Amino acid sequence: MGATAQVRLTTLSHGAGCACKLGPSQLAEVMQLLGPSEPSADVIVSEASGDDAAVYRLPDGTGLVQTLDFFTPLVDDPFDWGRIAAANALSDVYAMGATPTLALNVVGWPVDVLPLETLAEVLRGGRAIAAEAGIAIVGGHTITTEKEPLYGLVAVGLVDLDRLIRNTEARPGMALVLTKPIGVGMVTTAAKREVATPEQLAGAVDTMTTLNSGASRAAVSAGIRAGTDVTGFGLLGHLRKMLEASGVAASVDAAVVPVLDGVLDLARRDVVAGGTKRNHAWLAPTTDWGDLSQPELLVLSDDQTSGGLLLATDIPEALLASLAKHGAPGSAIGRVTDGPAGTIAVRGRLRE
Repeated sequence: MGATAQVRLTTLSHGAGCACKLGPSQLAEVMQLLGPSEPSADVIVSEASGDDAAVYRLPDGTGLVQTLDFFTPLVDDPFDWGRIAAANALSDVYAMGATPTLALNVVGWPVDVLPLETLAEVLRGGRAIAAEAGIAIVGGHTITTEKEPLYGLVAVGLVDLDRLIRNTEARPGMALVLTKPIGVGMVTTAAKREVATPEQLAGAVDTMTTLNSGASRAAVSAGIRAGTDVTGFGLLGHLRKMLEASGVAASVDAAVVPVLDGVLDLARRDVVAGGTKRNHAWLAPTTDWGDLSQPELLVLSDDQTSGGLLLATDIPEALLASLAKHGAPGSAIGRVTDGPAGTIAVRGRLRE
């Protein structure tokens, strides 16, 4: 574990981790103003579908996968922040069914506020996760900032295009399987406000620094072609994006959604990030919340950092068995249905 900075990193952050992203409605507005791009025929996945990473067909038919992700601190330990940011960036490669090959650092550093030794610990954390993934971080780019530090990765990978996982391939009747518990956004918000217990924070850090490599290999082995990962837009937000891209709807059983310990209590105490509230406002017009209380629906909207994979499959038993074989958890939480694209019906209540 790296040395803790004298200045609490989270006091320099306006939003914890992926909670600092533009909200989904804001991002949609920007993309509408920008208009569509005109990629070449070799661009297999572009921004048009809102998928996790871009995919380009190489001359040998392999897919080159590329993504970029960075954010402000969500924990005070610089080594852990580096680990979380790196795992989060690599998750977008794993979400496509791809294998990472290399990465580049992206850094914004307030040199008049934080020592360079703290930056070295952040980079050391990123390097540790890259080594766990079997790749090297081979360079990058740094800028100075006035107050907020920023860190993340450009991540590159390769994929067999016949085994590519996309957010456009969900079909009615498929089961929805989630591979990590939700709630890290509320725990990191609690940590920023100094109301998280050590056990809560340790559990969230463990979840966020667990690579989605095993879950990705399990999905590819089980023949999965539809999926995404769960990050800043929350569980239901990323489900909505996949449903819209696929032209389908879904139902979710809240009673079987895995949630970190104590998160529902945090929601009841309004320990909720602004990003989560933006997610909920965006989801409201397309979501039937059933009998959920306000705290419960906020948990399902909670912005996640380095969350699990959300996979759609016709063969949930085979996928769950493959996940277990690869050492990854999995919970069947709902089903893809016919209906207006992007709409979600939630049934049941979250477990305490």
